[in-house]
Parts: sequence; C-alpha cells; structure tokens
Amino acid sequence: METDLPESAIRPLIQEHTGPVAAIRRTAHGNSSDLTAIVECERGPFFVKAVRDRPGGRRDSLIRERQIDAGLVHISPSLLWDVEAEGWLVLGYEVIDGRSADFAPASPDLPLVVETIAQIGFVPLPVFARDWTETRWDRFVSDGSEAELFRGDSLLYTDINPHNLLVAGRRAWAVDWAWPTRGAGFIDPALLVVQLIAAGHTPASAEKWASQLPAWHKAAPGAINAFAAANVRMYSTFAERKPDAHWLKAMLEACQSWTDHRGIAAA
Repeated sequence: METDLPESAIRPLIQEHTGPVAAIRRTAHGNSSDLTAIVECERGPFFVKAVRDRPGGRRDSLIRERQIDAGLVHISPSLLWDVEAEGWLVLGYEVIDGRSADFAPASPDLPLVVETIAQIGFVPLPVFARDWTETRWDRFVSDGSEAELFRGDSLLYTDINPHNLLVAGRRAWAVDWAWPTRGAGFIDPALLVVQLIAAGHTPASAEKWASQLPAWHKAAPGAINAFAAANVRMYSTFAERKPDAHWLKAMLEACQSWTDHRGIAAA
C-alpha cells in the first residue's frame, strides 16, 4: 500500500523542518537505508536518509552518521536537522549539486579525491568514537597478529568509492558516512588503491596516488601487505556467496592484481 512507503511515512514527521513538501525523489544510490531521497520543499531542498527505528545495523549506522557529522566540517555536507519519531529515524542534509567522482586514470578529479581523503585523515578521533574499533577484516587475516596491524587511533571513512565522493566545482565532498570506525590510518588510503585499480589504474599508479597521503607512510611494517591479502580473501568469500554480483568479481580482480603486484600470496 502507498501508506506503507517510506515517503508517505516520513512526510508528516519532517514537515516541521521542511515546510510543505512538493516532492520526494529517490536517489539512485544509498541501499543501506530504507530511503535516500531529495525532498523538494518550502525550506529546502534537503537530502534525506531514513531508516525504520529498529535495533540493528541500519539504525546503528545512521546513529553513527548523526554523531560524526560535527567533526566533518568542509568535508561532508552538513546535517541540518534530524527526526526520531513514529518508528523512524530521519537525517536531513544540505544538498550538494555535484556528480560522482571519476576515478579513471588521468581523470582531473583524482587530485580532488586525494585531497579530500587527506582532510579526513587529519580529523581528530572524537571521544565518542573510541569504541568504534575497526574489525571487519579480522576474520580474513592469516593470523591474529595481522589483525593487530589494523588497529589505531585514526578516524576512518572506510566507504571510499566514486559514488561517495561528489565533485562540485573544484572540490570534492565525502558523503554517506554509514560506518565510520577507529583504526590504522593507512586503511583509507589502501581502500583508495583498490578502487583505483578497479577503475583501470595499474597497481603501481594506484599506489603512487595513495603515497600522497601521509597515513600511507605511517603504516606498520607488513600492514599494507596483510591488508591487501585480507581484501582478496574477503572479496573471494563475498563473490562466492553472490556469484551474480559482477561488482564483487571486479573488486576481487582488483585486489588480486594488487597482491600480485606486491608479490604476496593470499591463500
């Protein structure tokens, strides 16, 4: 039924902030939420993310995103208001009139992307984020000592991809902070390497871009190799579970290319 749609459910909840709503247009990306949309309204437009207010990953993710906003000035679009009522959690952001970054070799967007990731690396870890320990790669390491190489006190974005870096004019914005964590600072640059290889870069070229980021050079000995191998194991597992997901196969190929370049085995 139409009344069961997120658009219908949140409309009366957000009108205090939006004024009369003319339209709610879903966006192409943002599958981690029940609704991501542009709200055309009297006081907007606004970009909104909404999840049903139930315990679990999606709600917890949006709560983290709400918490981290204050530390992301000039990096991410500003959170302007939020609503938690009637079984829904809704975040309302400023709208950035931008496009997805182009990660391809020779793209003019690459310096903007690197600059934005560098800015993220300089954001101090908030006190409330000290228990957000990054553990997603732990089960894909060869032994427990490798997992310790991923620990640290840096605020990590961890969701680097072309759709999450919006280019507007001569700058880029990092959007969709769905799961920021605390860990070793080299992880975000390493994730950029994987994405660049998937976009057509050679591993050497991808690492050259990552080497412009200070955190890349602060990685503990063996940490980057351990992380590269863990990514191969992770995407291999995910691709086996979802054989029709072509993007997973592409990411696995990128990770394998990277480990081949570094001369390490991920078996």
